[in-house]
Amino acid sequence: MTNGDIVQVRREGSIAIMTLNNPDKINAYNMAMRTTLFDRLVALNGDDGCRAIVLTGAGGNFCAGGDISEMARRPVLEGRQRVELSTRIFRLLVTGPKPVVCAVEGKAFGCGVSFTAASDYAVAASDAQFSCAFIKVGLMPDVGAIWSLARRVGHRKAMELSAFAEPFGAQEALEMQLVNRLCEPGTALECALEAAEKFARNPPVAMTLLKSALNSGSDSIERAIATELDYLSVLMNTDDFAEGTLAFREKRKPIFTGR
Repeated sequence: MTNGDIVQVRREGSIAIMTLNNPDKINAYNMAMRTTLFDRLVALNGDDGCRAIVLTGAGGNFCAGGDISEMARRPVLEGRQRVELSTRIFRLLVTGPKPVVCAVEGKAFGCGVSFTAASDYAVAASDAQFSCAFIKVGLMPDVGAIWSLARRVGHRKAMELSAFAEPFGAQEALEMQLVNRLCEPGTALECALEAAEKFARNPPVAMTLLKSALNSGSDSIERAIATELDYLSVLMNTDDFAEGTLAFREKRKPIFTGR
């Protein structure tokens, strides 16, 4: 397998489906996957024809977490360089302009949980299994999960999940709001595509700024007020806003162009 095959991308209209493709290792997150995932995300986030991204895994599993075969004691500076790439992936998932939907089948361990928590919407098969397993190998959550997991499930629950590292099922993931929806096993991608289509139908500039506002523009009252003033004044000057209001008056579906 070449590095390019380890994260596959195919398109369904304006939706890009990214598949973590290392099924023999339950799609373990190795360095080749990190590098390719970053490159794929950069390309898709700069593609005007892509309006939503679905992230899933090959072979009936989402992601087993970090590849143990690549884990070794490293000098601090070398360790920082390896981790830095994961933080860049996290930043693209959370602050990139495209809504990200996760389709979880089978195992979502370690950074599989991180990806789920970083997404804008997540679907899980009813028999999916989750675990924040980082501490079992002497590590803490990565790919931004110290921010995203606590934001999804709350500080106390995030501490429990990360410190105890006990596995939990899809129903518990739903109840703690780590995922939005459960589905029959084998249908997570289909259900994720339904959600992605809803995201993709939205006016792109408004969708981008909505994502930014919720993820990084509302941490305080003053920040939320500034975000509202800045973003809405921009949106009121877009072609999509003019088209949306005109279509409403004319009782027809709007045609959004992203301008």
